[in-house]
Amino acid sequence: MIPGMTPTATVDLSSLRPAPRPAPAARWPVADVLALLGQPFMDLLFRAQRVHREHFDPNRVQLSTLLSIKTGGCPEDCAYCPQSAHFETGLEADKLMALDEVVAAAQAAKAQGATRFCMGAAWRSPKDRDIERVGEMVREVKALGLETCMTLGMLDGGQAQALQDAGLDYYNHNLDTDPAFYGQIISTRTYQDRLDTLAHVRQAGIKVCCGGIVGMGESRAERAGLIAQLANLEPYPESVPINNLVQVAGTPLAGTAPLDPFEFVRMIAVARITMPRAMVRLSAGREQMDEALQALCFAAGANSIFYGDRLLTTSNPQAERDRALLDRLGLRPTEA
Repeated sequence: MIPGMTPTATVDLSSLRPAPRPAPAARWPVADVLALLGQPFMDLLFRAQRVHREHFDPNRVQLSTLLSIKTGGCPEDCAYCPQSAHFETGLEADKLMALDEVVAAAQAAKAQGATRFCMGAAWRSPKDRDIERVGEMVREVKALGLETCMTLGMLDGGQAQALQDAGLDYYNHNLDTDPAFYGQIISTRTYQDRLDTLAHVRQAGIKVCCGGIVGMGESRAERAGLIAQLANLEPYPESVPINNLVQVAGTPLAGTAPLDPFEFVRMIAVARITMPRAMVRLSAGREQMDEALQALCFAAGANSIFYGDRLLTTSNPQAERDRALLDRLGLRPTEA
């Protein structure tokens, strides 16, 4: 202190600092989603159809085609998946498809009316050299005038950016199920791993395709937990595939009691209500659904389907049959 100066009082500035902001409240608490799932069936469908009509033409359905560009040999142990190297399902592992084969498949999909072409590879996480090759697939498929989507496993930030630079429109990375049930389905990848990949995709500016699988033995509360996880993402996914388990011999979930079909429709309806602007995709399991059940799903707000003869490794209603059903319901494909 300088001689002759009066000591100044110490001022406590802590009271002047802004108080920490509380974490934002979830848009859709699990309890609220569970209450939706428990509504009388007709009330739930009516509400979902009203929400659907606010944001979409109720008589339009988007057609997407899914191609497995690298099949089998996956090191993950997802209990539903015939591509896992952990299970004996009789599926032969293949190498990554050649570029010209992928382009030919995309051309055929477009000729059949698909507007989005989805490519899936059975990897835990692609290597950088893989990203270069699939990036070229993205460029060539986009040149045909199709939207592009890929599912390649976990991505880091640089890989997501490389796919964005290639022009990828959507990246699919499903949460699969509720965090509380997740450990019964997979042990080789954490829930946070999935969320981290979604964050990398968002940061790169790629649209998110993210949903889950039902009918794996989970409870209704756990199905509500899955929807809450999806609906509370910021922002929620632009595309939400709802899959009904396709049981494959040799996988741990073979023999699981099938989900009540009306419970599946409830999931479609609640996805529509909680994520009103998302494309809600009626995905795996359509082969096991009759036409009346599919019609109920459309009434509940589904407005996108996988279209063609196969999904990644399981069968799908044939294109001609799909077109006939859509025609009978007065539904028209969404234009590119």
